[in-house]
Amino acid sequence: MDDDAKLRLMQKRIIKSYAWQRDIVVPLSEEFNCTVDELEDVFFDLLDMDSLNAMHGTFKSAEDICLYQKLNADLRLCWFSGTLEVISKEDGKKLKMKLINEIKNGKSYEDALKEGQLELFKLLKKEAEFKSSL
Repeated sequence: MDDDAKLRLMQKRIIKSYAWQRDIVVPLSEEFNCTVDELEDVFFDLLDMDSLNAMHGTFKSAEDICLYQKLNADLRLCWFSGTLEVISKEDGKKLKMKLINEIKNGKSYEDALKEGQLELFKLLKKEAEFKSSL
């Protein structure tokens, strides 16, 4: 067996693990409308052994970052907090973190988003009341 064949065998041992297949390879191959083998070959060509070994961990940690950004966009917090500055960055972050924890504990994204929208409106009303009292 030559070095390239040994490398490919080691790569396959990593990527064929149950967690890899369940969390990354099968879902992404369905999203990309390609075969599992095609996606694996792409990963083999893109990643060195260290990156391949770390990919499952980085994938899981990126889920939280993506969820945080998705909530930021879906709640329009970049507008309310960044542009209009009617919600503090701290309040926006607290809201997003609360929702992320609820989603991670089993609440559906849609239900958490709806709850977040209601809480955001409460924050807006609270800020409006504060400004009108000045």
